[in-house]
Amino acid sequence: MNISLTKRNFFVQLILLTMILGGIGAVFLQYVLPGLYFEGYPFIPVYFLLFGGVEISIFDACRKYTPKRLVFFYLAVKMMKLVFSVLFLVVYCIGIHKDIKAFLLTFIVYYIVYLVHETWFFVVYETAKKNQKEKGKK
Repeated sequence: MNISLTKRNFFVQLILLTMILGGIGAVFLQYVLPGLYFEGYPFIPVYFLLFGGVEISIFDACRKYTPKRLVFFYLAVKMMKLVFSVLFLVVYCIGIHKDIKAFLLTFIVYYIVYLVHETWFFVVYETAKKNQKEKGKK
């Protein structure tokens, strides 16, 4: 299987972030705030892990086939993530009528953490790419 270095690095960071944040979140909700732990908690890290995999796959394909539209696809994927997240929240709230506040708060915290991580990752990627082009011109 041929996987790019960027994609591999993103997956490694995504898996580590999910494991660390998922573990800390579960321990925090079970022991520090035991009244706020809810059965649907494991779905949140899984959702962000799966969506992160889709996101980096789209980004990697775009980088290979349409590099001039990379910013457009980055923004499109962010918008797609927002829409799917809202749908995920609505489906959960309608389908599971308990612990909605705890679920929403936990999901929002995850969303912000993953958004910061993804933004940081892609800024580092673009900066390295720009520096590499500048070195090639000298």
